[in-house]
Amino acid sequence: MTTRDDTKRHYDVVAAVIRHEGRLLCMQKGPTRFPYTSLRWEFPGGKIEPGETPQQALQREIEEEMDMLVTVRDSVGKVCHEYPDFSITLEAFWCDVASPRFTLKEHHDFLWLSPDQLPQLSWAAADRKIVDLILSPQDEGCPAS
Repeated sequence: MTTRDDTKRHYDVVAAVIRHEGRLLCMQKGPTRFPYTSLRWEFPGGKIEPGETPQQALQREIEEEMDMLVTVRDSVGKVCHEYPDFSITLEAFWCDVASPRFTLKEHHDFLWLSPDQLPQLSWAAADRKIVDLILSPQDEGCPAS
């Protein structure tokens, strides 16, 4: 467990591990100003706004970013990660969809993969921790704020 650097901007974010017919939706970020996240793979989601529950934030973000309606289920787990310029607490949730169709608005590419295929992608570091939780469920946890 690592301690959080309080001199950096910190974000509480959520991610959707979207399931459909045994496969999980993996999204590739477009080019960013941060080389450690640019073109990396992630589970879709975003920041929790004031007054939102994590589940509400996740439904809003997926609808805004992808025109997709998800049913948010149980938590996959919560991880913390220190990037060079910011830190995040990321909670991922299992999500189900009636249809795998969506609009690619903010991401560069996508793949539907079986869980055993996830390690082949170049994940953003925090999302890699979520992949690890999917493959070997455990609660990594985060240090107390």
